[in-house]
Amino acid sequence: MLYWDYAAAAPPYDEVVQTVEQIMRLHYANPSSLHRAGGEAERLIRRAREVCAAALGVQPQEILFTSGATESNNLAIKGAALALQSRGRHIITTELEHPSVYESCLQLQKLGWEITFVAPESTGVIDPARIAAAVRQDTVLVSVMHVNNEIGTVQPLQEIGRQIKAVNRRTLFHVDGVQGYGKLETRLKEWQADLYSLSPHKIRGPRGTGILYVREGVTLFPLITGGSHEGGLRAGTENLPAIVGSAKAVRMSGEQRPELNEHLVPLRNRLLRFISGMPGLMLNSREDGAPHIVHFSYPGMKGEVLARKLEELGMTVSTRSACSSRLAKPSRILLSMGRDASAALGGIRISLGDCHTEADVVQLEQALLTAVQSLKKAQGGMK
Repeated sequence: MLYWDYAAAAPPYDEVVQTVEQIMRLHYANPSSLHRAGGEAERLIRRAREVCAAALGVQPQEILFTSGATESNNLAIKGAALALQSRGRHIITTELEHPSVYESCLQLQKLGWEITFVAPESTGVIDPARIAAAVRQDTVLVSVMHVNNEIGTVQPLQEIGRQIKAVNRRTLFHVDGVQGYGKLETRLKEWQADLYSLSPHKIRGPRGTGILYVREGVTLFPLITGGSHEGGLRAGTENLPAIVGSAKAVRMSGEQRPELNEHLVPLRNRLLRFISGMPGLMLNSREDGAPHIVHFSYPGMKGEVLARKLEELGMTVSTRSACSSRLAKPSRILLSMGRDASAALGGIRISLGDCHTEADVVQLEQALLTAVQSLKKAQGGMK
C-alpha cells in the first residue's frame, strides 16, 4: 500500500518514536510532583516549550500544550469569547474552516454570540477586504486558517492581519496553522497573530498533544479546570512523552521545511497536470496552494466509492478532513466555493509527504486511470 493521507496523520519520525519510548521508560514521574524525578520531568517540559517557541519565533511562556489541535482551536475561540464577552460578542471566521473552528463558532452562536461566516472566492481564497468589512468595535476575535485542510488553498494572512488591526486594534487574530507549519513559512509577528494552533501528528510527531501560541497579554477563559497546569489555562497532568516528542517534530519539520517544499512541489504539480488532463475530473487545488495537497472531484460519483477502488489498487487516499470523512454529505468547503452538490460529494484528497517519490506518483497516476475507467464502465453498464 502507498499512503497518500499525510494531511490526516503523518508517520512519525524514527527519532520521535525513539524519544517518546525513552521518555516513557525513564521519565514516568508526574511533572507536578515535588520530588527530584518530578522536577526532572518538569525540566523536560520546560525545555520542550523553549524548543517550540524558538521554532515559532516567540517566547517560551507564550507556548501552551494541549491534547491536540482540536482542543487548541476550541480554547482559542471559546476561551477568547468567554474572556472578552464584556467587550463584545461578535466573532468572524470563514466558511472554509476546520470543524473544530467552525463548530466552536456554531456552538457560541447558539449561546448568544453573533458569528459572521465570510465566504471565499471561487478559488477558495479569502478576500482580506471581506474580513475587514465585517470587523466592528464589538468584534473580539477573527479566526482564519493558514492552509485549507481539504483543498490546500493558502490564505493571505499578512494582509488579513493588517486589515483587521487597522479597523480594530483590540480584535484578536487566531490562525489555525495545522496544515501550514512545516510546509510553508510561519510568520506570526508579520501576520499580527495573537493565537496560533499547531498539530504535531501532522508534522511526523506523536498524537495526543497539541500546541497553542497565546501572545503575551492575551487573556483566555480556561475550558478545562482542576489544576494550575499550563499557567492555569489547561488543567491535567501533562503528557510528557508526547510533549517532548512533539518538540522534536516541531524542530525537525521546521528545519527541513525548505527541502521538503523543494521535494513536494514538482510531485504536486505533476499530479495537478495529470488530473487536469483526465476527462470527467474537476481540479479543486491550484499550483499556488500548499505543496502537499491535491484535491479533485469526480462529479456524479461519491468520493468514498473512488477512494475504496483506489485502495483496492494499493493507494490510500481520503475524501476530505479526517474529522468529517465518514459523513455522507457534500463537502461544506466545496459548496462554499460554488461547486454543485455532485462535485461536492465526489471529492478526493491526495496529500503527499517526504517519503514519496516520482515513481510513487507514477503508480498513483496509473491507479487513478484504472479506477476511473473501471467506475465509468460500471456506470455505463448500469444505464
